[in-house]
Amino acid sequence: MRKAWIVGLSAVAAGVGFVMLLGVGVYMAAGNLGGGIGGGSVGLAKGAVPAAYRTLVQKWGNLCSAINPALLAAQLYQESGFNPSAKSPAKAQGIAQFIPGTWATHGVDGDGDGDRDVWDPNDAIPSAASYDCRLASYVKDAPGNPTENMLAAYNAGAYAVIKYGGVPPYKETQNYVKTITTLQKSFAAPLTRVEPSKLAAGAITYAQEKLGTPYLWGGNGTADQGGRFDCSGLTKAAYESVGITLPRVANDQYNAGPHPKRDELLPGDLVFFSDDLSNSRAIRHVGIYVGGGYMIDAPRPGAVIRFDPVDTPDYFGATRVTEDGAKALPTTI
Repeated sequence: MRKAWIVGLSAVAAGVGFVMLLGVGVYMAAGNLGGGIGGGSVGLAKGAVPAAYRTLVQKWGNLCSAINPALLAAQLYQESGFNPSAKSPAKAQGIAQFIPGTWATHGVDGDGDGDRDVWDPNDAIPSAASYDCRLASYVKDAPGNPTENMLAAYNAGAYAVIKYGGVPPYKETQNYVKTITTLQKSFAAPLTRVEPSKLAAGAITYAQEKLGTPYLWGGNGTADQGGRFDCSGLTKAAYESVGITLPRVANDQYNAGPHPKRDELLPGDLVFFSDDLSNSRAIRHVGIYVGGGYMIDAPRPGAVIRFDPVDTPDYFGATRVTEDGAKALPTTI
């Protein structure tokens, strides 16, 4: 939901000239989405990791050559969504989801306060990095990519990696490796322009067709809801129309791909807004960028789906949605 100081442009958008001009710009830009240069680095994307944990992840993510801060962030997000109080049915505990037996062997006193507390991120995050590096040392002689082998050992055990000479032929393990290596792209700060989305035009077309539709909190556009949407319901439906399934909540949609800079935005990018610009988990609003500094969004109760400006004080950042990025997101966090 946007704040009250956001000035709606519904009156302007109602003008045929504005809509036609914007539409032409959208299709010219989206229609030319082809090549591009992918980017990535071991730095962390702005706000991708909650500020309380960013320094820990940046420091311990460089513990050994098999990991990096973005990879470590992806693991923590996959395991707990950065929730230090997370518990699982399998009795996994804390932000890094250690089971008691593994913690007893591999938990470390990361903050040097004399204890090893699985519920304290100051211990659990260093322990996660340390455990990754220990696994990497176990499988260092196995053929293949060292990071992928480490992740496979995390999921299936080091013996399986050694036995099969790399990532073992287990579907669960192969999916885990792909998930984490894909998710890390969402947490890395790109050094170069990220590849344009080839499905952006279709998602924008869907959103344009919903202009003027009344907002509904929790709306998914279903018949029983009168075809109405809230902000993340609209973006989810727009990308679903081109075959990409996004999570329902805006702050999880943020992790569906890499993050272009403001001056690199292209039509189809998702743009996000938050009261806490240091924490992607605090994101509260999302729209679809259409070019020229505007997005299509479902802003708030009492309003309709419309064009709104992107450049506001609560602008958090953007995501260029990818099919692999969306598939890698956990279904529950």
